[in-house]
Amino acid sequence: MKIVEKSRLWFGISGLVILAGLVLALISGLNLGIDFTGGTILQIDLGKSFSTQEIREITDEFDKEASITYAGEEKNELQIKTKLDLSQAESMEIFNKFKEKYGLDTEDLLSTQKVGPAIGEQLKKQAIISLAAAAAGMLLYITFRFEFKFGVAATTALLHDVLVVLAVYVILQIPINTSFIAAILTIVGYSINATIVIFDRIRENRGYMKRGTPLADLVNLSISQTMARSINTSLTTLFTIGMVYILGVSAIKEFALPIIVGLVAGTYSSVLIAGPLWVILKEREKPRARRA
Repeated sequence: MKIVEKSRLWFGISGLVILAGLVLALISGLNLGIDFTGGTILQIDLGKSFSTQEIREITDEFDKEASITYAGEEKNELQIKTKLDLSQAESMEIFNKFKEKYGLDTEDLLSTQKVGPAIGEQLKKQAIISLAAAAAGMLLYITFRFEFKFGVAATTALLHDVLVVLAVYVILQIPINTSFIAAILTIVGYSINATIVIFDRIRENRGYMKRGTPLADLVNLSISQTMARSINTSLTTLFTIGMVYILGVSAIKEFALPIIVGLVAGTYSSVLIAGPLWVILKEREKPRARRA
């Protein structure tokens, strides 16, 4: 299986996806959710089960992009998130439409909460710091357990996963919220595990193979030996998360979707990006060694 020899193809596919996301981000910008932009959250007790379609008959009148979420133990409560900065009077006007349609009382408006842009800026900083700290910690750990170039290759593969998921969100114009950040951190942890399994096999085979064996052959063999494990593990997890996405409510789907995309990107980077990248980094040592 010649994986390293086709590294330009693997890098090119990832590059196209990331480039498409970058271009669209520059043109239309990121679709940030209320957690980052600020807005208003209304929570109403409808006292009965409901579908998002019937709720949108009302919410579309003031915001077609409003987020509809089930709440409460019996899922009889409705949570509406809108990026609009609604006044108290405007919030009551919206509630009165639900009050009229569902025969509610005034106390059924459980809460009206405003989210300020300052909180969104703080969340952005915390998200960036969390990702940077995770990447730095993994780089140090892999450098300690393996070598620095393994750490660079693994960290680059993690950055690839984050950029691919972000690109998919930009292309599909899916709102980015706190669930997205939590899912990204989950993906980073899952992806690095699959990459370390392959790197560990590379290190093991490196001790067995003859001196002078091409690094491409070493990596190809190691990836072939761990391919079944990587794919089967990812498919098992993907099936579970896929069912959560299909059967879950919208709040769960917001968390499951980036994990699904990240699982695919993480498996791709672990198998097709990290190993070939390590070979490229190692091959660059040879010209420098000759010059020295």
